[in-house]
Amino acid sequence: MATGAAPVSAREFADLHEACKHWGRWGADDQRGALNFITPDHVRAATASVRSGRTVTCSWPLDTKAGPDNPKPVVHHMTMLQDIPIGDAGDLRFACDFVGIEFHGDAHSHLDALCHVAYKGLLYNGVPVDRAVSSVGASMQTMDVAKDGIIGRGVLLDIPRLRGEAWVEPGEAIYRAEIEAAEQAQGVRLQQGDILYFRTGHARKRLVDGPWDAASSKAGFHATAMPLFHERGIAAIGFDGDGETVPSNCEGVMYPIHAIGVNAMGLYFLDSLFFEDLAVACEEEGRWEFLCVIAPLRLAAGTGSPVNPIAVL
Repeated sequence: MATGAAPVSAREFADLHEACKHWGRWGADDQRGALNFITPDHVRAATASVRSGRTVTCSWPLDTKAGPDNPKPVVHHMTMLQDIPIGDAGDLRFACDFVGIEFHGDAHSHLDALCHVAYKGLLYNGVPVDRAVSSVGASMQTMDVAKDGIIGRGVLLDIPRLRGEAWVEPGEAIYRAEIEAAEQAQGVRLQQGDILYFRTGHARKRLVDGPWDAASSKAGFHATAMPLFHERGIAAIGFDGDGETVPSNCEGVMYPIHAIGVNAMGLYFLDSLFFEDLAVACEEEGRWEFLCVIAPLRLAAGTGSPVNPIAVL
């Protein structure tokens, strides 16, 4: 169980999962999930909120160095250098390289497709996982569902700022009441179609103390906080961890936040983001909402994508 977190029984978790379902809300064949909350009107309103034009990345650099939270580092090598002749191009030369990445996990900034999370044999909207995912990739609820991007109003909620601390300690669960207190303290309220960026200070702790085995210890939501996002109609949530409190506080469910968020609600999760620069920018500009631009790679059969979200203030 998570440090200081109230345990959630298997029965209580099942009730939470059922209560948060968006299954069938947009039809039996829907594959977009909570992206349906982001309408053209939402996008227009979000673009109109840009004031200074300041842009901020919300991703880590691709990490090629193995570590306790990065057992599968990015593979990067050069495939062509400037000493390779390229025919009759004269003095023109090119440098080329290769990148390989297994992006799910705690080290690489990435976006989860809805086919990434199966619970009791089913994906979002009740689709049998073995009908949608095979050894050659996914055929339903893939990353390509979001090929036109996820663009809308972003909101950063900063729990360390609320507490006056550097970060939330790994293993600690964050409850609904504290999320609502952060809204009030920052003068912002989550609303339908929003993209929530949720800062626990995971990235700051990593920068100060160095990497640790985040798969064994991480700050995140308490499962009882999830109905808030269902009630508000949130479209996506980005985390500097992955939203999970580790160890889990839910009986028999290791990743309850993904099970409720991605599987039941059809939320798009962005894991292992970097909010330290955005937190500074929001503080300097005195605002916690911005235009959020997320452009995943076109992985037609993919369960997710590496991603570099941009906040535009």
